[in-house]
Amino acid sequence: MKVVIPGGSGQVGTILARAFHRDGHRVAVLSRDPRPAPWRSTRWDGATLGRWIEQVDGSDVVVNLAGRSVDCRYGAANRRSILESRLDTTRLVGQAIAAARRPPGVWLQASTATIYAHRYDAPNDEQDGILGGEEPEAPATWRFSTDVAKAWEAAAEEPHLPATRKVLLRSAMTMSPDRGGVFDRLLNLVKVGLGGRAGNGRQYVSWIHEEDFVRAVYWLIGCQVSGPVNLSAPNPLPNADFMRELRKAWGIGWGLPATEWMLTLGAFFLRTETELILKSRRVVPRRLVEDGFRFRYPAWEEAALELCDRVRLGRQPRSAVRRA
Repeated sequence: MKVVIPGGSGQVGTILARAFHRDGHRVAVLSRDPRPAPWRSTRWDGATLGRWIEQVDGSDVVVNLAGRSVDCRYGAANRRSILESRLDTTRLVGQAIAAARRPPGVWLQASTATIYAHRYDAPNDEQDGILGGEEPEAPATWRFSTDVAKAWEAAAEEPHLPATRKVLLRSAMTMSPDRGGVFDRLLNLVKVGLGGRAGNGRQYVSWIHEEDFVRAVYWLIGCQVSGPVNLSAPNPLPNADFMRELRKAWGIGWGLPATEWMLTLGAFFLRTETELILKSRRVVPRRLVEDGFRFRYPAWEEAALELCDRVRLGRQPRSAVRRA
């Protein structure tokens, strides 16, 4: 099959492109800054229709991951860029699919598990989960992220595309040993003795192993599910437990905890936001599980061990992951 990945030059896009390519599929990544890769990389500006729509026409699947990184300070300019980069590119992909003579059968549209409320009491699934923005325990500044997520999904729902099934990927953090990814950053903290709990450590961490992420994407391509789907492992856990298991997997028994004021100061100097660390994202994949998907890494303990082993041995990611 032919898979087109707008915004596919980042960590998650590279994970998908690598897996699809190794499984023998034709892959076209749309990027503002195309770089040499084993798959096809095509330039687009993320704002206007151009020759890149030839990649969409006749494709089987579009996986839109385009959008500015949220790993930044939420000043006015960055907020505008984060929002507009998501809405503009999503609408643009919708226009390209609508104009295609042979539109793709499936459009997988990136969203985020951050759309759900900051909570400890119960998990958020697609049916009974509470969307964020009104929870009393969360700082008002966190509302921006949930507002962006809601607008992002609404933009994907705007075009009427009768020949294309839409799936909204409410993704948790995808864990892979790739340099610069979230697992790489967390493991580096552990290595230097800073891998303790963040804040009070009660906030839930939702995550998914890269192999299960790719397998879930294959699953969604092959089934008839549409609408929001949580891409997360079925067992989120509090930050304190999450970091303890990561230290254990790496063979380090202790890590310096970080208080909220330390995180606030560090976020300022690193030009990022503490929401990425302190928000409780307790998300579970109800629709995947009910549809019959089985996770290979449902628990963080086993996932952390596998990822740490690959870092130690320098092993490449698995190539055959499409069977769910």
